[in-house]
This record gives sequence, C-alpha cells and structure tokens, in this order.
Amino acid sequence: MRGPGLAMVKGGGDEADSAPRRGRPRSVETTNAILESAYALMAATGLAATTIDAIARHSSVSKMTIYKWWPSREALLIDAFLHHAAQMLPLPPESSGTPAARTRRHAAAYAEALQDEFGKVQLAVISECISKTGSAELFYARYLQFRRDALVQMIAAGQKDGSIQAVGQPEDLYDAIYGSLFYRYVFGIAPITPAFARTMVDLVLRPKD
Repeated sequence: MRGPGLAMVKGGGDEADSAPRRGRPRSVETTNAILESAYALMAATGLAATTIDAIARHSSVSKMTIYKWWPSREALLIDAFLHHAAQMLPLPPESSGTPAARTRRHAAAYAEALQDEFGKVQLAVISECISKTGSAELFYARYLQFRRDALVQMIAAGQKDGSIQAVGQPEDLYDAIYGSLFYRYVFGIAPITPAFARTMVDLVLRPKD
C-alpha cells in the first residue's frame, strides 16, 4: 500500500485543473469558491453533509456548473482537499537546502498538520473513496501520485549527490517515512509530533547533514 499524500501543487497552484474540462473554460475565481466551500464544509460538518447541493449553496455556484467540472462528488472532495493541502503544505523549494533537509521539514509540517482538521479531513476523504469505489485508487490518482513521485525524485537526488546515505529504493524510503506517520495517526499508536517526524526522516534516510 502506498503511503499517504503530501501536499504540493502541480504547476504551482491550481490542482483543480486535474478535473476533466467540458464546455467553456473555467473561471479561477469560481473554481476556488467551489473548492474552498467544499473543504470548509468537510471540516465543519463532515463528509456526509458535504453534498453537491450544500457546496452549491455555500459557494453560490450552480449545481450544473459543479457537475460540468467534476466527474463525481468524490473527485470534487479530493480536489478540495488537494487545493487546501497545496496551500498548507507546499514542498520546500530546491534553494532551501539539501534533499534530506527539505524532506525533514516537509515531514515535520505534515505531522503537525495531522493533529488538526487536516488529518481528519484526509482520513474521511480516503474512507469515502474506499466506501464508494472499493479502493483508494481515485485518491491516489488525483491527489497522491504527483506528490509521491516528486518526493521520491527528491530522495533519489539526495542519494545521487551523497547527502542521503540510505541505499534502499527511494520509493521504499518515502513509504517508510510517510507510511509510518499515517499508520500511527490512523491507529493512535503514539503521539505524532514534528520532532518525531524529523527523527523518522533521519532514521530512514541517514542524511549527512
């Protein structure tokens, strides 16, 4: 099973563009209103109450527009979570340190975010996907894949330049870090803190810095 998602923005900011387009081009303002309304409702009232009707009322956008831009309610919920996560947990840029240092900061930020509404919403969206489709593939395809691939590439770059001394496959190293954080969060095994996340990165990646 692949580890949970990390929040970054493909192309710099509007992941809602991953939804299929039909008809006239989208308005960025309207798209953001829909995504922000969907996330606000998920966080405040839970997924059951976050219906297309409720999102339309909250965002002042017609249901017809929402149905044009998203193939399913689950896809919209994932994109709303993604939109929020992209702003909350951007991947540190290359100029901000070594691959290991950037992974350490990102993992710490993810661990901190899990303690707030972000963690509850992420788990609820994944559960909704599994309930409706029988798997988490939709969540992986719309949310996790790009983030996982980008961090795997960052870890591989650290192995190549010698700043990361771990010799395993970068995909496995990523999963060991973020899968462990998510596993502990889901089952409440132990408190998840930024300090724990940084320690996990160091244990797995064996960085020089």
